[in-house]
Amino acid sequence: MATTSNVSPYGLLGRTLGHSWSPRIHGVFGSSPYALFEREPNDVAAFIRNAPWRGINVTIPYKREAAELADVRSPRVERLGVANTLVRRDDGTIFADNTDVLGFAWMLDRFLKRHTGASARERLHGQKVIILGSGGACQAVKAALEDAGSNVVVISRAGDETYATLGERHADAVLLVNTTPVGMFPHCPASPILDETFDQLKSLVGVLDVVYNPERTGLCLMAERKGLPAESGLAMLVSQAFFASQSFLGHALDESLVEQVEEILRSQTRNVVLIGMPGSGKTSAGRRLARLCHRPFVDLDDSFVVDHGITPSECIRSQGEAIFRQMETQTAAAHASRSGLVIACGGGIVTQPRNYDYLHQNGTIVMLDRPLDQLSTNDRPLSQSRGVKALADERMPLYRSWADLTLPCTGSAQGDAIEIAKMLGIGVSVDQTAGVSDSPA
Repeated sequence: MATTSNVSPYGLLGRTLGHSWSPRIHGVFGSSPYALFEREPNDVAAFIRNAPWRGINVTIPYKREAAELADVRSPRVERLGVANTLVRRDDGTIFADNTDVLGFAWMLDRFLKRHTGASARERLHGQKVIILGSGGACQAVKAALEDAGSNVVVISRAGDETYATLGERHADAVLLVNTTPVGMFPHCPASPILDETFDQLKSLVGVLDVVYNPERTGLCLMAERKGLPAESGLAMLVSQAFFASQSFLGHALDESLVEQVEEILRSQTRNVVLIGMPGSGKTSAGRRLARLCHRPFVDLDDSFVVDHGITPSECIRSQGEAIFRQMETQTAAAHASRSGLVIACGGGIVTQPRNYDYLHQNGTIVMLDRPLDQLSTNDRPLSQSRGVKALADERMPLYRSWADLTLPCTGSAQGDAIEIAKMLGIGVSVDQTAGVSDSPA
């Protein structure tokens, strides 16, 4: 954390910040160097009033104090009483704004234009919108929705509007927005509402979630299963930073930068998940792909040994396939919730429908398709006992339905890795492609 006395001109102020994507985002926008300022409550006032920063973002629990300590407040801050952006002006005064409102409004408008062909005001004016959660994030979202002319209903754990009556009272709502932290990494892919409640909301045209990690939250996955468009909060995170950077720098930025930064973050954080028949080369291709992409590699079979102290084949032989599948899901869930990995899955991962959400929430799923007569059965008890063709008849439709991309194997692990990198738009240098034909799968 950057908490030294030589304060960077820009940064994020909070109490416990952990790993933040903000420095990467602001680096692209030009408001850098950008640091993370962790401060205890009794240090906040002195830092805001006296530290030599030029522009800072503020996160919980200091947004209200940021608004109170400012000399000048935007209408948004006056309206909500909280600020997430402070700018020190040339005369030394501090200006407070709330770019969370702007960021959500930007995401909302783009989402509705993409999926309904109408702007937020055109689609939502006079329509009911449900917000899940009445905490801090709710304020900015509610303001943006009210500005679009919608009738907002806030659902909380207590009061007149609760989760217990959500479905029966608000089946006419056209949009559902989650502002709770339910489903945020590492507690993913949880959802703030049950499937039965979601099914009652018959009028929905879409779902938004302010949580941005994982890429597809539990609520977004639920919407996807119902055939509804959904989006998590990465666009809000990036666009609020875009508007904050404009204030920091004192000039307009090209709005196309928002989507450029979104794509950069997705390409850096989205897992590459390899599935396919046992012996199709997932591990060998995955290791090479991880080297090409400079990413950590996880083989779920190896991780299974670390987690449970027994190999998959030994577990199947001694405890049976059903017990093994339960233990395999535990391992898969723990790793698939993380970001920026290359993950090689066991061949039977697709036999458990629950595993799809774990792998899909933060990943691109790639199927390696190798001819059956080229598959090894060494130390693969199910391939040996049931036969490769029987397994293929069961699993191939599942592999194809789960896969975002399918790669016919090239005949070498390095060749497979290079082709996957090309399919995903990951640059590969000339020296990395050398010796393709010499690397067996």
